[in-house]
Amino acid sequence: MGIRGLMSFVEDHINEFFTDLKLRDTKIIIDGYALFHRLCFSSNLELRYGGDYDSFTDVVEKFFESLFACKICPYVVLDGGCDISDKKLNTLKDRAREKIQMAHSLSVGGGGYVCPLLIREVFIQVLIKLRVRFVQCFSEADRDIMTLANHWNCPVLSSDSDFCIFDLKSGFCPLNSFQWRNMNTIKGTRDCYIPAKCFSLDALCCHFGNMNKVLLPLFAVLCGNDHVNLPVVETFLSKVCLPLGAPSSKGRRHHRVLGLLNWLSRFVDPTEALDNVLKHLPKKSRGTVKKLLCGSMGEYLQSQGRLQDFFQHGAYSCPDTWNPGLPPWVLAALARGQLSPFISDALVLRRTILHTQVENMQRPNAHRISLPIRQVIYGLLVNTPPHLGNVAWDALPPQPPAFSEVERINKNIKTSIVDAVELPKDHSDLSKLTELSLARRQILLLETLKVKQSILDPIPAALKLPIAVSCYWVQHTEAKAELHHLQALLLGMLMGPLHAMINGPDEEALQGGGAEMLYEELQRVKAQPGLRLDLDTAHVFCQWQCCLQMGLYLNQLLSTPLPEPDLTRLYSGSLVHGLCRQLLTSASVESLLHVCPEAQQLYEHMFSATRSCAPAELVLPKGKSKKRRQKKRGTPWLENRVGTTLNARSWHEGGNRFELLMVGTLEEHMEAPELE
Repeated sequence: MGIRGLMSFVEDHINEFFTDLKLRDTKIIIDGYALFHRLCFSSNLELRYGGDYDSFTDVVEKFFESLFACKICPYVVLDGGCDISDKKLNTLKDRAREKIQMAHSLSVGGGGYVCPLLIREVFIQVLIKLRVRFVQCFSEADRDIMTLANHWNCPVLSSDSDFCIFDLKSGFCPLNSFQWRNMNTIKGTRDCYIPAKCFSLDALCCHFGNMNKVLLPLFAVLCGNDHVNLPVVETFLSKVCLPLGAPSSKGRRHHRVLGLLNWLSRFVDPTEALDNVLKHLPKKSRGTVKKLLCGSMGEYLQSQGRLQDFFQHGAYSCPDTWNPGLPPWVLAALARGQLSPFISDALVLRRTILHTQVENMQRPNAHRISLPIRQVIYGLLVNTPPHLGNVAWDALPPQPPAFSEVERINKNIKTSIVDAVELPKDHSDLSKLTELSLARRQILLLETLKVKQSILDPIPAALKLPIAVSCYWVQHTEAKAELHHLQALLLGMLMGPLHAMINGPDEEALQGGGAEMLYEELQRVKAQPGLRLDLDTAHVFCQWQCCLQMGLYLNQLLSTPLPEPDLTRLYSGSLVHGLCRQLLTSASVESLLHVCPEAQQLYEHMFSATRSCAPAELVLPKGKSKKRRQKKRGTPWLENRVGTTLNARSWHEGGNRFELLMVGTLEEHMEAPELE
């Protein structure tokens, strides 16, 4: 949720509404969604290249290390899927449009804030690695956070202005004043604390004539939160004379906040205030408006959920108002973060929202390439209709079962209808999906990704799914992937294994420090700033991430027939884009990898697997790279690079230039017919 203008208003009164805290030796409930956005956007991370997940991982680890050093025990609560009522749909669509505009701004060299596609999944993996307790709610988490914090009498850490409305026993600490990077020590001891500000609801009410705090939920819905369509109350706001109090140079939202709080402070309770609101509205609309406002005010009441049961016993039963009759294993996997909210949205609402990346807005959105994977996911979900009165499942035709997707079309959004794939009968009952053998589940996954099991046999377990996804990606002509894109992507995947080798116990495996030398060289490539974003390259890698995201979700839904990959060091956009530039201008794969035989061998296995699925010919680099690689007119240029690539790049025939990529080892092509 969120109340327009409230956070900036209370921060303008920081000395009146906030107290200083030295936070240590306590539990704290963390709004996970707010935290990973804050860490992503306030840590000077590169956002243009699709995500530097390794850098983000380092920031998250440092954040929790600061908490551990101060004996602060964090409990992270993540939002789940959309509410059954779908009352936030318009807000979500508005945010999707805003995200498209920011992504476009970033793509052309401007500013903006767009989270990388897999940031949530990376965040969860870091929580698991650090053994930070977390839960994923079944819908929006605010009320559950408030209820748990009051049960344990500990503060809440978030950036959501709704926590200025909730009556929290131990207060609300905004993230932007939570100085986790500036730990201090209590004088005369070794005990550390984190300086923080704590919002006081009592201080706010005192400032407005000892206003009754139970009036604040009505203030929230009148001011405009994510659940209320603002035009509904515009008639009231235009007719009532809001007292503004002291003159202010602030904007319209600030005036609205100040005026509403001053106006509400006159009333004893919400009933009296609500009646006064309704009398300014036409009689015919009063009943509807009252129902809407009262329903939205209920969002600030205590939740029926008991997150303490999950954290103490591992069991989390969702409230009756949410439970759509999903299989128990699905509910358990959602609570543990083992299934994405994408899955619950598809299950409960038959609608998903495809998030925009920093991509080429003139091309079809990057998610188009992963549509066949999503159709299989929908096929697995289609035969578990939730018992919801507001979703007309029975009205849908039996064939084909359809889902709607909110996707980017140019610089706007559009809802598209997508048919689910019809799957064999033994896959049609979601409640029994986990009972299928590992072999059957693995076959469905690999058939969807269009890759044979034998191709993946030489690949380490942790990289099997990313390589399978890459095989799917290179087969699609829509991706327009070129050789240097694939090479850069696979080189980037070496960062995880190199990091493990360097930090592992077996120092002999480093063979003279080759792994460390290669790791440092790749870090240097990553650190080199790009002059501008190559939009076509960005789009290609956005498409790969879309494939990886849906491959990951399908793998999770099938109870991981392939091991879940470590996403934290699998893809670094700055590195991969930097490698693309180097491979097109100066470096070769061989020149990079020769210092580390282990990495060279792993790269060869990965390249061989993806090569076996790639088309016979790929579009080659254009421009300067072509001139650099060209030998004498009419003579093929042969280059044996690590990754077993051989290129016959340029020759002339009938005055026209042709380009061909032959993939294989030099030895394989020694007997090849001569090109004339």
